Amino acid sequence: MKTSTPPEDVSLPFLGLTHATAGHFLLRLALGINILGHGLVRIGNPGAFADTLVQLFANTWIPSPLVRLFALLLPFIETVLGVLLTLGLLTRTALFAGGLLMVSLIFGTTLRSDWETVGLQMIYAALYSALMATAHFNRLSVDAWWAKNRSHPVSDSAQRPASVS
Repeated sequence: MKTSTPPEDVSLPFLGLTHATAGHFLLRLALGINILGHGLVRIGNPGAFADTLVQLFANTWIPSPLVRLFALLLPFIETVLGVLLTLGLLTRTALFAGGLLMVSLIFGTTLRSDWETVGLQMIYAALYSALMATAHFNRLSVDAWWAKNRSHPVSDSAQRPASVS
């Protein structure tokens, strides 16, 4: 008996996009907005956020000044990464940097033995990794737009050197 192919076959385009491209876009956009939100809510009062983190890490071997510096930088890093991911600008760099940021957060959180938070951070690390592994589907992005516009040949008049008088 012949089985029929379901109408939502992944090889068929969805709104002119493959399902993989659409899925990559939605996941990148969701992660970008999430990370942007993390940065924006903390950036308004980075000192208070830093004070909280210094208290959380008081019983670890990481020096308080290092924790404070990291905590003061984190909202700005998250904001930049969130904007880049949301736009799809320097996407691979932003994904790799975001993944490394998650590794550093996981490291610190394990020192505090906060395993519930580590579990959530592992989900973020998995999202960064999945998006990095599927970066070839990143077609709805500023990166893809730039690549497309750079690949168009320059007109003859723009290629000719200026005449020397």
